[in-house]
Amino acid sequence: MDKTTALNELKEWEFKISAYNLLLSTAMFDESTIAPKGGLEYRSERFAYLNGILYELTTDKKIEEIIIYLSSLDDLTLEDKRKVTLYLKDINKTKAIPKDEYVAFSKAQMLASDAWEKAKKKDDYSIFKPHLLKMIDYQKRFALYRNPDKDPYDTLLDDYEEGMNKEKYDQFFKRIKEEILPLIRRITEAQKIDDTFLYRFYAKDKQAKLMHDINAYLGFDKDWGYMGISMHPFTCGMSNNDVRVTTAYDEHNLSSSIYSIIHEVGHAFYEHQMAKEYDGTILKAVSSGMHESQSRLFENYLGRDKNFIANYFYKMKELFKEELKDVTLDDYYRAVNASKPSLIRTDADELTYPIHILIRYEIEKGIFDGTLDLDDLDKIWDQYYQEYLGIKSDRPSLGILQDIHWSDGSFGYFPTYALGSAVAAQINAKMRKDMDVKKALSDDFKKITLYLKDHVQKYGALYPLDEILIKATDQSFDPDFYISYLKEKYTALYHLDK
Repeated sequence: MDKTTALNELKEWEFKISAYNLLLSTAMFDESTIAPKGGLEYRSERFAYLNGILYELTTDKKIEEIIIYLSSLDDLTLEDKRKVTLYLKDINKTKAIPKDEYVAFSKAQMLASDAWEKAKKKDDYSIFKPHLLKMIDYQKRFALYRNPDKDPYDTLLDDYEEGMNKEKYDQFFKRIKEEILPLIRRITEAQKIDDTFLYRFYAKDKQAKLMHDINAYLGFDKDWGYMGISMHPFTCGMSNNDVRVTTAYDEHNLSSSIYSIIHEVGHAFYEHQMAKEYDGTILKAVSSGMHESQSRLFENYLGRDKNFIANYFYKMKELFKEELKDVTLDDYYRAVNASKPSLIRTDADELTYPIHILIRYEIEKGIFDGTLDLDDLDKIWDQYYQEYLGIKSDRPSLGILQDIHWSDGSFGYFPTYALGSAVAAQINAKMRKDMDVKKALSDDFKKITLYLKDHVQKYGALYPLDEILIKATDQSFDPDFYISYLKEKYTALYHLDK
């Protein structure tokens, strides 16, 4: 075997893998948005079959030998070296799981997601509970198949953020508890900011018009992007020029859909602005922490800035003349930045948000180390909210059923939301040194998307998170940027320094 032949065969294999991934991703997008529920059983069996073919392609002995051969060469390009490293990791991850269990798991994921949706609509955790327990069992077994001598949760954490484990996350969340929880308690006792007008009735059709205007200003173009509706907002990157996002409308929470779509468009730009040659390769598989940094950057550091809000506020006032007739720009700015303990993670303010993630992280740790009673996870969820935020849900749709992630077995994903928020703070600080962000937010948002493309997004998964951060900000990850940002913003907003 020679290098040229091996690289050509790798390219052909990549194309096959990307074709199946495109087919499955497109079908899954439809599943979450427009597919009739009555066809679930039929679709789930075909999805499982296609995943079985993907399993065989991924674990093909010939391609594994080619990749191992390429990994032994010293003269590969940087891109090919990284591909080989990531593909080998993915092959080892997949082949450790017996094919019949791998296929059964893919069907179980679809059934669990459907059960979660039904359970949430009916506010009945018992519908979802057996599916959740099955997902936990699958992921525990799969993690041990892959790394029998490693803590299962560490294996899963590394899946979503390369190199991360409980020890590193424990240190990160320890800082959050020490620095942010006391500030939350101070603000809880401070004079409240009036945000009651956000919870008046806002018709979905008018919200949809507002979303169209916001997307247009962000640069989310219909030539490469599409927006649908789903119960839980998400982003699906088929290719650079086929990125699909969804939102959800709450007619009694004006800011919910606004910030959910700004968040998803942040993800969408990452998918759109990676190097074009990475399309259809594993170099598109950006770590969750890095990806979440871009969505959280859009949603909070940019989307909650008064200069950005001013772009749509007066259009919003036109759409909702009666509902917002007594609301000024300053009123709205303060309301969408106000902090107060709440139950729903996706609607949480910046300050309490990492506590929502801390709660999920500690529950997931307990699930995988055996210290929590799996039969009482809904009650345990409520206990954690009571302990950390002083509130408790009165129904499961506001508690354990609020997030879709566990329905497909995505244990280990949640911590990346807090990590991504902290990474975003560091990128935001450097970007504001390099350019006039406030002016760009006011009149030319494209300057921001181009900056992020050049400093972060073009690399895709070519480098691990910390290496991209060094290139973008000239230093390794430092949570102090995040903690300082939160302290400074909320101390000023609530006049706590007086």
